[in-house]
Amino acid sequence: MNIKRKLLATLVVGGFTVAGQLVVSGTASAHHPTIVAEIVCEGETPSINYTTTAWEGDGADPTNDPARGNALVEISVDGVVYDSGAYVAPDYSFSGSFPLPAGSSVGDTIVVRSTSVADWDSGHPGGAWEETSVVVPELDCDPPDIEANGRFTGGGHQIRVDGVRVTRGLTIHCDLLLSNNLEINWNGNQFHMLEHLTTVACTDDPDITQAPPPAPLDTLIGTGEGRYNGDEGYSIEFTLVDQGEPGRNDQMAILVYETANPGNVILDIPLQTLSGGNLQAHYDQPHK
Repeated sequence: MNIKRKLLATLVVGGFTVAGQLVVSGTASAHHPTIVAEIVCEGETPSINYTTTAWEGDGADPTNDPARGNALVEISVDGVVYDSGAYVAPDYSFSGSFPLPAGSSVGDTIVVRSTSVADWDSGHPGGAWEETSVVVPELDCDPPDIEANGRFTGGGHQIRVDGVRVTRGLTIHCDLLLSNNLEINWNGNQFHMLEHLTTVACTDDPDITQAPPPAPLDTLIGTGEGRYNGDEGYSIEFTLVDQGEPGRNDQMAILVYETANPGNVILDIPLQTLSGGNLQAHYDQPHK
């Protein structure tokens, strides 16, 4: 087995410390998983958030190479499997979260491994893996307030629903005071919502298993105003639903129209399952 190592270690350069990450791959084959991870607070629980993605693919359109598919990919630490999922079209990627292993302390290095357990859809045998290391930081994870607001983010790859693309960086808060980010692109057109929502409603449906990560909501319904192809005077109504990981059952609805003439509908997508990407609900981060 050829071991390929990419070391981004802690370096001291001119008196400055540059922190980095160690990535170790267990194969030199094209068919392999990749993984990135970080340690964050999810409510009162220090957790590891990760995204694992299939190799870049081959051919004229490598992103859509069906050989990237794999029916079972496991996420583990020290041989203990914490999560699993599958690489499926169109993203061949999934994200998730799990609590820090018991006994972890500040300064410890946690090595997170992604392993392709099943054979690849091309017939290439499974077994390839990649590891990434994360160092446990000092975290002050306050117990979640039962009344605390939440937020939605777009995890993993670009969100797609019915041919419409929602750009990376999606962030919507259950709070009218905070800045948000929502940009939508379709057929050469663009709608960019202004930073602050007009209305927002966040709910937690007991019939939806949203975790991981834990959150006080699974559904967000919002309205706002913004620019359509650079012109002001347009409104948006949207719904976000987090149906749990790996995200293939998450849902979104979008309605864009002229504010002064609501009958002039620019884009109307009823609530439906995403065709790509992942929506994630969270406890909101502390803010002023």
